[in-house]
Amino acid sequence: MSFESRASNFISAFLGSGPSGAAGPAGPSPSELRASDADREQVIGILRDALTDGRLSLTEHEERVERAYAARTLGDLVGLTVDLVPPERQPFLMDGRPVVALFRTENRGGRWVVPSEVPVTSLGGRVTMDLCEALLQSRHVVVRLAVMAGTVTLVVPEGVRVVSAPDARIKTFQDEVRLPPGATGHAPDAPVIELAGFVYGGKVVARSPKRPKKGLFRRS
Repeated sequence: MSFESRASNFISAFLGSGPSGAAGPAGPSPSELRASDADREQVIGILRDALTDGRLSLTEHEERVERAYAARTLGDLVGLTVDLVPPERQPFLMDGRPVVALFRTENRGGRWVVPSEVPVTSLGGRVTMDLCEALLQSRHVVVRLAVMAGTVTLVVPEGVRVVSAPDARIKTFQDEVRLPPGATGHAPDAPVIELAGFVYGGKVVARSPKRPKKGLFRRS
């Protein structure tokens, strides 16, 4: 077993059951989530590029585009681009593995499928989880922390509630998530990110992405 695996198991042991313990109600599997029109268009864009540079023949392109338009779930789409672009450039990421940062930086973002429970282990590392373009399997996501001398940053859309579980041991938590413009409180159906587990000698920061700057009016 590697040092990283041993360290991850050691830290997670503080959680009792650890990240592999009982989780909340499981939502649909990532492959069962419904595909949106935007998801289909992303895949079709990759197929178009592959036709242009010769990676797909015209017949292959037509066949895959037809399958993309007919796709109902992400599972129907994911196989259409797997042999065309590397994992980091896939239109969406179905990675249910725990997030682990041992003396390094670990980022997870883009169009990724967020399970109902996400184990995060960090020893002297920095973890950034960007949920702004993510697909949530559940509107209540538990981030189960096992952090020692590390920093976990959550980037979430405006209006998302980030709360600590009653038994969480998190001394430093900075909630910098903004409400949407004009809102006076969270919407009743707003997604909830619940922080569970522990953070010793580190911190958790939840924030919204920067708003785009307003353009300056030009004088004629």
